[in-house]
Amino acid sequence: MRTIRFLLQKEFRQIFRNKIILAMIIVMPSVQLMILPLAADYEIKNINIAIVDHDRSSYSQNLISTITASGYFKLTGFENSFKEALHLIEQDQADLILEIPQGFERNLIREGEQKMFIAVNAINGVKANLGGSYLTSIIKNYNNGIRLELSPATRFSRNPSIEILSSNWFNNLLSYRVFMVPGILAFLVTMIGGFLSCLNIVKEKEVGTIEQINVTPIKKHHFILGKLIPFWILGNVVFTIGLLISWLIYGIVPVGNLAVLYGFIGVYLLSVLGFGLLVSTFCETQQQAMFIMFFFMMVFILLGGLFTSIDSMPEWAQIISKLNPVSYLISVMRMVILKGSSLNDIVPHLIITFVFAVVLNTWAALNYKKTT
Repeated sequence: MRTIRFLLQKEFRQIFRNKIILAMIIVMPSVQLMILPLAADYEIKNINIAIVDHDRSSYSQNLISTITASGYFKLTGFENSFKEALHLIEQDQADLILEIPQGFERNLIREGEQKMFIAVNAINGVKANLGGSYLTSIIKNYNNGIRLELSPATRFSRNPSIEILSSNWFNNLLSYRVFMVPGILAFLVTMIGGFLSCLNIVKEKEVGTIEQINVTPIKKHHFILGKLIPFWILGNVVFTIGLLISWLIYGIVPVGNLAVLYGFIGVYLLSVLGFGLLVSTFCETQQQAMFIMFFFMMVFILLGGLFTSIDSMPEWAQIISKLNPVSYLISVMRMVILKGSSLNDIVPHLIITFVFAVVLNTWAALNYKKTT
């Protein structure tokens, strides 16, 4: 313990000596957590739409007003022909085209039906699908309003109907910020822990102080613990600041027990710090360590379930995600913060993360080559 205490004193002095890096550790994650959830929003608005109205009737004008007043669409073109509207899509000025045929109002009143044409620019698949769904839903509601207007309901309705009332659990307002903030916080904690730990030993190699440590009687596991503990503490500090920002700015209060959350974070930090130390034992320069860690971080993010549900990924990607520690942290963060899950609910995730921590730290200790 005396050896580890001296190593910890050395590490903390090195950390606090560089004021810029210390500020980056605290300030950068805080700024990112304040900005990223505002941009990471799956709710697409301001969809550009071009409308071709051949009817120019009161019904078609009401439909156009309903579409533009929804808040999801922005009218960028009111053309005389479909060819002119298509030119707007080719210039990337429109995402959808709605063509209202001639006789729209007459056919609705006399025949009770009328077809319209919708063309969607599918280069951006997500925007196209959501935009088409929004527009279809608006037209459907507009159609129901016309039906009530033309056929007012009698005292005893002859047409039976089923009314569906939905209730949203854990995120009642379907806010994407509430959904994204726990995942982004998990990613920031991973980045801070992973990058700092992977650069630590490599920096000792570049400066030359690693040779001085190698000739001392310090054992390898003491050396790894001395590198691990300071950044484990800093990781918990960053996580605490993230929770405070989530509460102060976004009003997100963990529904579950904070002790469960911190317990899992403590084990998870051991695994991600062990991975960073393992990378540093293979590298000779900080540049090598940065590139290797950046490669793995990209894989961790894209296959971690932050932006895309793991269940919707291909089978091979789901298998890889089982070896991704970030996926377990993101899942546990959302389970505890949003659903209020207890320790029993996260035990499988906790066991797998603990195995990651043991394997990675043991590998890092064995791979660290110490000469005497």
